[in-house]
Amino acid sequence: MTIMVRAIVFDLGGVLVDLDRDRCIRAFREVLGFERIVELLDPYHQKGVYGDMEAGLISADEFRAAILKESRPGCTGADVDRCMAAFLPGMDPAKVQVLERLAGKYPIYCLTNNNEISMARSHAIYEEYGLDWRHVFRKEFVSSRMKMMKPSREIFDAAAAEIGIPTEEILFVDDSPVNVEGALKAGWQAVHYQPGTDLGACVEKCL
Repeated sequence: MTIMVRAIVFDLGGVLVDLDRDRCIRAFREVLGFERIVELLDPYHQKGVYGDMEAGLISADEFRAAILKESRPGCTGADVDRCMAAFLPGMDPAKVQVLERLAGKYPIYCLTNNNEISMARSHAIYEEYGLDWRHVFRKEFVSSRMKMMKPSREIFDAAAAEIGIPTEEILFVDDSPVNVEGALKAGWQAVHYQPGTDLGACVEKCL
């Protein structure tokens, strides 16, 4: 028997907002002269000081300071933010319509391994593409704020407790197979989204 979906939770980067790792690496190298970015940047789980920021172990200001210590003289925190923004170039306009349509039928949430710098950039992208994200999303669950990360069981349990419906009635959409597996182990429904494909079709087949 198919269990009804009563809430939908989306990952952010790679699902709602596009990711461009190569563009971000170029920005860190060209703007900051920071060469170690290639060691830190991963589509799913960041490493080093980047990962520490996303886990809530250090603040955004502490991250900026750590990057600037290894950057060329004269660079600023604003330069770091600009390089971070290069990781998130934009989004498919069709996804705005998908989110607005689904938000008319279901409570919509976002659950993301993320940080305050990239969240600000994501919100700017939403607004640039005409998405009223404050209306669409009931809540954003962000790893750096919660101090826990996907695919851990604790972050799914914490999010489900706030959503307030049985876990088996929550559908999670993520581009990371590891995170999808984490959601399934926590008792959620989950689907793996392939970046560049039709997000609406991916979700609708599960409803």
